[in-house]
Amino acid sequence: MINKSLMIGALIVSLASTALAQDIIVTESTNDSNVNSNATSTTTVKSPPPSAISPSINTSNSDTCTLGVSGAVQTQILGISAGKTVRDMNCERLKNAKTLYDMGMKVAAVSVMCQDERIFNAMMNAGTPCPYDGMIGDDAKAAWTANQDKQPKIGRSKILKDMDSDDKSTIKGLGAVGGIFLLLLL
Repeated sequence: MINKSLMIGALIVSLASTALAQDIIVTESTNDSNVNSNATSTTTVKSPPPSAISPSINTSNSDTCTLGVSGAVQTQILGISAGKTVRDMNCERLKNAKTLYDMGMKVAAVSVMCQDERIFNAMMNAGTPCPYDGMIGDDAKAAWTANQDKQPKIGRSKILKDMDSDDKSTIKGLGAVGGIFLLLLL
């Protein structure tokens, strides 16, 4: 029985392989083609956008009381850049007071520091008033009380009055640049 099964299996395998061998498909093909092409091309060179580069202002020396400020504005049409140095008046006051103190002029150093309203008020509150025309102690306190209009006060009018012409022109210039910038945005 096993022999019969093997024979039948061998017969099926041989018939299947001959059937597959007879299914060969042969195709003959000839392809003949011509390609004609016309092309028109346009090249557009795009340059990088214009840029306004603000100037570098070096204030690396630590003994200066200046600060570098710069800025730039760029639109598709116009670019503006500007820069300048700004004096720090409080820094100058501190350096001047330290120099006077180092030279042994302690009262003059305190007088320089008393030009700041905060220092003036602190000295009065501590019971050690700022010097007044060479007077110190209770004499200076009485003189300051009698002449309150000479006490340092920080107000808007005093700030504008104390500004030098360079600071005022800077404010005007910044206003002009801001106005131009707003016009360019329209």
